[in-house]
Amino acid sequence: MADTPWNDLPQPLRRVLDGTPAGVGVLDTELRFRYVNPALAAMNGVPAEQHLGRTIAELLPGVDPREDLLRAVLADGRPREITSSGHTLAGSPLHQRYWHGAYHRLETAGRPVGLVGVLLEVTAAHRQQHELEQARARLALLDTAATRIGTTLDVDTTCGELAAFLVDHLADAATVELLPHPDSRHARLLPDGGRRLQRTAIAAKPDLLEQIRQVGERGEYVDYRPDSAVPRCLAEGRPVIENLLTESDLRRTAPNPERIADFRALLIHSAMVVPLTARGHRIGTVTLLRAAPSPGFDEDDAVASQDLAVRAAINLDNARRYSREHAVAVDLQRAMLAEPGSPHPDIAVAFRYRPAGTSALTGGDWYETVALPDGRTVLAIGDVMGHGIEAAAHMSHYQAMLRAMALLEPSADRLLARMDGLAGDVHDYRPSTCLAVYAEPARGRYCFASAGHLPPAVVRPNGEVALLPVEPGPPLGTGRNGYVPSTAVLPPDHTLLLFTDGLVERRDEDIDRSLERFTARRLPAGAGPDRLLDAVLAGAPDPAEDDIALLAAAARVRPGQLRAREVMTVLTGGRWQPLR
Repeated sequence: MADTPWNDLPQPLRRVLDGTPAGVGVLDTELRFRYVNPALAAMNGVPAEQHLGRTIAELLPGVDPREDLLRAVLADGRPREITSSGHTLAGSPLHQRYWHGAYHRLETAGRPVGLVGVLLEVTAAHRQQHELEQARARLALLDTAATRIGTTLDVDTTCGELAAFLVDHLADAATVELLPHPDSRHARLLPDGGRRLQRTAIAAKPDLLEQIRQVGERGEYVDYRPDSAVPRCLAEGRPVIENLLTESDLRRTAPNPERIADFRALLIHSAMVVPLTARGHRIGTVTLLRAAPSPGFDEDDAVASQDLAVRAAINLDNARRYSREHAVAVDLQRAMLAEPGSPHPDIAVAFRYRPAGTSALTGGDWYETVALPDGRTVLAIGDVMGHGIEAAAHMSHYQAMLRAMALLEPSADRLLARMDGLAGDVHDYRPSTCLAVYAEPARGRYCFASAGHLPPAVVRPNGEVALLPVEPGPPLGTGRNGYVPSTAVLPPDHTLLLFTDGLVERRDEDIDRSLERFTARRLPAGAGPDRLLDAVLAGAPDPAEDDIALLAAAARVRPGQLRAREVMTVLTGGRWQPLR
């Protein structure tokens, strides 16, 4: 390069090179600067003359010069485009800068004498590309999270799903902690101004899980000092990152200082606390932990975690609201079903009620008995359409209506017709199915009518189950009327069983197939109503997809009082037909 006078360039060429906004530099075969234009000098933050005779590494130690690729251009003469990164001596607030350069080999008489490079700073474009890639990654993460977090309306399950998902994608360990309900004694501020939260989920990488569980237990209440990360996160409503935690950081943050040594033994060095905010209210926090050799948390981690926390918080708030309504509805329904009317002494009656699992609100299943002045007993079971507190409240209306109307109407079909008319007059009544039975155990006669309810069953002394063919009419509250009476004659050693659809119905199964499966069961032989219902429930799914209400009734008369014969039914046309 000694015979290449870069300082004596022709003026037109120098004006072109000096005036271009791109950085232009010439390196010799030892990769030392022989020429830089003003744009490159400004880019590097070093006067042009101070570049000469020095390598990129000597001049700019904060830049990755990609010397391996530069030497490859010298060796094979093939031009290359190279992106380098780092910091020059030019002042910049940016965390990292990027340059894209095109390099060509210079030759004299076929002999390589150096390189010429033309560079442009592409930091902004690189940052935009990075942000775009991060946004795409976050969207993909949220799409995946939508299928794994909030699969049920159970708070503990949702918290566990969130913690497990964070460990799979963003942390080595994670805990979810929720603020107590405002009515709880745990909800008030601690004397020192700190906060108490309940740890509802813990998750960790397999090699950390057992140790993490020893450090903290799920379900325990945890007290945090006012200046620690969790209360600060709740107060500020934004993630708090604490990388490279010192001993004093841990003592300030850890709720139990005695466990600091345990955290250190796990090589945990960084933490990030993210708020759980739903509908404008803080409901808790998520704490993410990283241990060696994982890096500390950065802003990209904070954004991704916040996105997940926002999505999960809505699911958690829905689950908490549901849990409170579910508990109220179950308590209300249990209270209303706790004391049905008393039957006459000649019939033994037993009841059972089991609410659905946590995947659905409690329904409007109900049952009732009414002793009539003429010695008969009315048995009834029904199911109000819908779920929740409103369905439970409407259930009580139908119970009260049945108690009153049963004393006025002489038969099951007329009772249902009267109730349908009354419910139809009140426009906001929810429809309800109902199966009504006028029982005369001493005569073995049971008179039925159905308002869209499943048929009753008869349990024979040997435990066999058979259905009685009762024709269903429209549900109560529809105003359509039209209920058909049916009569069955049952020997005293047979038990009548009424049930709601939660006992047999399955979402993926036709109802006729469900009833066939139920009647194929063999219940305990000779069992009384109470024992019989326990056996029926023991064979039902737990948790069930819907509420289950059961009523069993059997005559309290000596077998000799009735002439033993096969169970018979009288259909609408008045023709007797053997029960199959």
